[in-house]
Amino acid sequence: MRFVVVTGMSGGGKLTAIRFLEDMGYYCVDNLPVRLIDPFMELVSAPGSEISKVVLGLDVRADKSFDNVEQVLAALRKKGYHYEILFMDASDEVLIKRYKETRRAHPVSPTGRVEEGIAREREILRQIKSEADYVIDTSGLLTRVLKEELIRIFVEDKKYNSLMISVMSFGFKKGIPTDADLVFDVRFLPNPFYVESLKRLTGNDAPVRDYVMSFPESAQFMDKLVDLITFLIPGYIKEGKNQLVIAIGCTGGQHRSVTIANALSERLQGGDYGLNLIHRDANI
Repeated sequence: MRFVVVTGMSGGGKLTAIRFLEDMGYYCVDNLPVRLIDPFMELVSAPGSEISKVVLGLDVRADKSFDNVEQVLAALRKKGYHYEILFMDASDEVLIKRYKETRRAHPVSPTGRVEEGIAREREILRQIKSEADYVIDTSGLLTRVLKEELIRIFVEDKKYNSLMISVMSFGFKKGIPTDADLVFDVRFLPNPFYVESLKRLTGNDAPVRDYVMSFPESAQFMDKLVDLITFLIPGYIKEGKNQLVIAIGCTGGQHRSVTIANALSERLQGGDYGLNLIHRDANI
């Protein structure tokens, strides 16, 4: 039987991950009372049980200190139950934004500030995160990409992509992405905006792509950029980094940045990492 414990930060995408895993044929139970975890496992693993894939969702709503959860999981392992831990995470900035959008109170700080609740929850979950088999940061992750990654791990049994790379195009006039790890300015390239036939298109359109990439400096920049990124990636993986956001910016985020972001994403395909492409400001 494959047994997966899904936990993580409130607002980090735990419920979304559980829903996807349920669609993949897993029997899913969310926030079962801690004292029922042991009998539940005995029931689903009993001889004659037709359940072969189980997901158990656990978070601070079930156990505010998480001490009891960790004790129960340790006891299950001593009894011979093998389980994998999937930890769903996101940056503090993204979690705060999600809470503001939903206007929900944080479970650890229901009457206080969301920021305080997030900080307390991170400390509570610090131990189980360190023990997790998989940590997925959903800060800049498209839902489609999350689903693909879960299929890779829990259906196709492929190697876990410990590093998720997000390549993001953006426009400087709308601000640099706050979650960017690496920022590259491509405003030195000729601007298609001043070509009347290209002005209302984006870098996803072939005429704009061909125009931007027709200049020698574009190809030179791409070679140097790919060389730098491929040099850095093994170091990030070695240091345990889960999320890398590479931001490519031009003036409006419509033409040059989209073209270069697309080209970079294509060049990075096939590595030992997940890959996510985002066009933040393009009118697509």
